Amino acid sequence: MSVLEIKPLTTAQLNAAVDLDQICFGGLWTRSGYERELNSPNSQLLVLEAHNSLEQRPWGCHSAVVMPHNSLGEDLPTHPPLPNGLVGLGCYWSILEEAHITILAVHPNYQHQGLGQFLLYALLNDAKQRQLEWATLEVKPSNHAALSLYQKFDFIPAGRRRGYYQDTGEDALILWRKGLQQPEFEQILQERYEQIVSRLTRQGWQLFSYL
Repeated sequence: MSVLEIKPLTTAQLNAAVDLDQICFGGLWTRSGYERELNSPNSQLLVLEAHNSLEQRPWGCHSAVVMPHNSLGEDLPTHPPLPNGLVGLGCYWSILEEAHITILAVHPNYQHQGLGQFLLYALLNDAKQRQLEWATLEVKPSNHAALSLYQKFDFIPAGRRRGYYQDTGEDALILWRKGLQQPEFEQILQERYEQIVSRLTRQGWQLFSYL
């Protein structure tokens, strides 16, 4: 079984974050851009790091929260290793009462397993813990996979930015999710969390969190 950790980005992982950015976005942010985000009190950068076994897991000073693992005795899939172990990256900016999600990326070798949903859950849960009231983001109208993901957390369209994406000339859909401090959002987060854990463990992941 492979090990998957979610935790804040560290300085030691900056080069790996830039490499993942290049693969997923063609170079959206530079290394200095990630350094600025890392040093900003209004920016939260989270990473997903994969290891082939518990022995390869870099134990730190924080105790990990172990999530349920597969106990069905099934033949579990293997996951292609990456040199730096970084398979996902998410970021949001805290602006007054808003969490503005700026990055959500999963390495192409690890897509369609539920890792993006895990990252989005972690970002929204962190925003909730910071007492933020709503979340926003931009997405390409043609990115159906991303739209489907955001709909799972009840994001709704709130506007459009014309010609926002320079690579394709596409507009950006502005999505909005209000009520992060409402009890119903807590319930939705719990439901999505249980679904995420179930899906990822079926994919052969054992999950750890430093959040």
